[in-house]
Amino acid sequence: MTYEELLHIKPASVDQHIFCKIKENWDCVAKPLNGLGAFEEMIAQIGAIQGREQVQVSRRAVIVMCADNGVVEERVSQSGQDVTAAVTRFMGVGQTSVGKMGKVAKADIIPVDIGVNWSQEPTDLWKMVTCAKELEDWLQNGTDGARGIIKQSVCRGTRNFAKEPAMAREEVLQAIQVGMDMVKWCKEVGYHLVATGEMGIGNTTTSAAIAAALTGTEVELVTGRGAGLSDQGLRRKCQVIREALSKYGWEDRCQSREQAFEILRTLGGLDIAGMAGVCIGGALYGVPVVLDGVISVVAALVAQTLMPGVKEYLIASHVSRECAAKMMLEELSLQPVIYGDLALGEGTGAVMLFSMLDVAMSLYESETTFQTMEIEQYQHWEQET
Repeated sequence: MTYEELLHIKPASVDQHIFCKIKENWDCVAKPLNGLGAFEEMIAQIGAIQGREQVQVSRRAVIVMCADNGVVEERVSQSGQDVTAAVTRFMGVGQTSVGKMGKVAKADIIPVDIGVNWSQEPTDLWKMVTCAKELEDWLQNGTDGARGIIKQSVCRGTRNFAKEPAMAREEVLQAIQVGMDMVKWCKEVGYHLVATGEMGIGNTTTSAAIAAALTGTEVELVTGRGAGLSDQGLRRKCQVIREALSKYGWEDRCQSREQAFEILRTLGGLDIAGMAGVCIGGALYGVPVVLDGVISVVAALVAQTLMPGVKEYLIASHVSRECAAKMMLEELSLQPVIYGDLALGEGTGAVMLFSMLDVAMSLYESETTFQTMEIEQYQHWEQET
């Protein structure tokens, strides 16, 4: 995919007729009107994206983009890049948080090496995937989520954005393409919806920098402690971001799609670019995309800025503890349903939403209607002004 091709992609609008029809179906369920609140809207949105009243959510996957960030050199994190590699390896055998939670929520976890800086390559866990058939073969490998890691590496981590642009233009495009392809293949093998996940030491720094650059917000308002920085560490993190914004000229609000791409190139991570590609892929291939925490929400804002209209295909699971989360969700006009002070990452918040969707769907698919209960159906009334 070329840069010009990326900027010419335009998503279709979701099917509003089906959205309204699903809302009407909800009104027939024997309960107070809008009794399930945001979940009724969410399921109607999923059906509208899928293009069917018979909403399907049973087969779902979390696409976890794993990558390292060169800015870790600036001491903006408690941990070094070796942690990214270690967690990604354990993710490949289903032993991290998202793997264990995904097993309970009946969600497949798909770890993608999009840019891990390995000291020792896990060749025993790697699987090259270039089409839906190869993804399906990979999914049938192993048990209990212990399938390995999909190799789609663009490069071994980004450069240190405090010193030079994080990525080359070709690397950004390749990472976005990886995300788009993953959604395409997931749809072809039968997934009903996908979620974004990430793993990469230093990515709360890259996401905070992008959030500040896209929105023109003061650095301190979008920068959090990540995995648990001290006060001194947080001040250092803010300083590094502030100096980078000045270095690249990103001190005012982003004004164009072209500028958004350059913000991603200079400040971003491969995981963020890959998740932006997942969001774009959801819009292109008609697959609902469930967002996780602040890093995936920032990736979604990148995608929406690059391709207006993407947000119609996005579902917010929760509002992260990180400072930028609420503001970035407001930028996207997305309403999360979980307010649990979560800050775990990996796609875990999205996995929690999957279970909640199952509960809501049990009512939508039930035959407990006003008609079967022989009760007069509630009616919508216009409020008097």
